[in-house]
Amino acid sequence: MISVGSPLPEVSFGILQDGEMTNPHTNALFGDKKVVLFAVPGAFTPTCSAAHLPGYVVLADKLKEKGIDEIMCVSVNDAFVLDAWKKSQNAEAITMLADGNGTFTKTIGLDMDTGDFGGVRSVRYSMLVEDGVVTRINIEDPGRFVVSDAQTMLDSL
Repeated sequence: MISVGSPLPEVSFGILQDGEMTNPHTNALFGDKKVVLFAVPGAFTPTCSAAHLPGYVVLADKLKEKGIDEIMCVSVNDAFVLDAWKKSQNAEAITMLADGNGTFTKTIGLDMDTGDFGGVRSVRYSMLVEDGVVTRINIEDPGRFVVSDAQTMLDSL
C-alpha cells in the first residue's frame, strides 16, 4: 500500500475536457505541483455525492489559499460518468480523474472488491501530493467518512 514518502505510480487517467477525451499521465498531473487528491468509491453514490465531493467544492478556495495548486478526485469510473457527476455537483474547481479499469487504484493498493455492488472500487481516502510524492494520506476504515473530508485536509495544511 502506498504511504507517505512514496511517489505516485506513472499511469494514465481519463479526463473529459470540452467534450474531448484526454489521457494525461501521473507526472503531467502531479509533477511540480502541490495537489490534494481524494478518492471516492463511485460517482453518484450517496456519501460521495452528499458529503465527500461537496466538501471539496465548498472549501476549494480555502485549500488554494493554503498553497494547493489543484484539487483532484479519482474514482474507478469512466470519464463520461465523472464529467456528468462534476456538472451535477457544480464541481468546476475539481479535476476528475477516471481510473476506468482501476490500474492506479490497484497499483497503490487502495482497491476493494465490492462484489455485485460494482466490482473493484477505490477505498475512500485523501492525500496531499507534492511534486508527485505523497506527503500526507488519510485512509478511511470501511464504511466510514471521518478522515478524508475536505475540512480535515484543510486543517492539516
